[in-house]
Amino acid sequence: MKVLLIGASGIVGAAIAADLHDHQVIKASFKNSEHTVDIQDKASIEALFKKVGNVDAVISTAGLIAFAPINEISEQDYTTTVGNKLMGNITLFHVATKYINQGGSFTFTSGFLAQNPAPGSAAVSMVNAALDSFAKAAALELEGILRVNTVSPHFVKETMEIMGMDSTNGITAADTAKAFRHAIESNQTGKAFDVVDYI
Repeated sequence: MKVLLIGASGIVGAAIAADLHDHQVIKASFKNSEHTVDIQDKASIEALFKKVGNVDAVISTAGLIAFAPINEISEQDYTTTVGNKLMGNITLFHVATKYINQGGSFTFTSGFLAQNPAPGSAAVSMVNAALDSFAKAAALELEGILRVNTVSPHFVKETMEIMGMDSTNGITAADTAKAFRHAIESNQTGKAFDVVDYI
């Protein structure tokens, strides 16, 4: 399977690439990757697909997010989170649909905070829930043509360690990657896959 992985240079992206070693994985990120792409720039996305051509699956782990207490979060924090993680991925999806082979799949990354908000997660919870809902709606219209799903990671152990947090309850990037494999290899569509179900 030819898989385009957006966000490949991140901790989870790198783990997904390693897990999908038996597929042809094309790596793209904003920087430090085989291909570069800015998901907030439609022309950049189109240029990427013109280079790589048709694919069987697209996985996106890309998206800038802002964490801040509700009484401190700024309008710019919301603008960044919505503009990049939500609208950037929606733009990516619309371009990608022209290049994904019949019966292929598109997988967004949402997150555990969509259904389980935490202090400081207002912006992130909002966009994650929006991606889950968008994927379910898109899947209804594209049934039989394109599968559309989200994967919902929990806190990633490696990221927690970098941030100086207690990572006892974190899930490794390698285990998180298993849900992405399921998303592209299964026949399911319109689902939000919780990573804990695939460890």
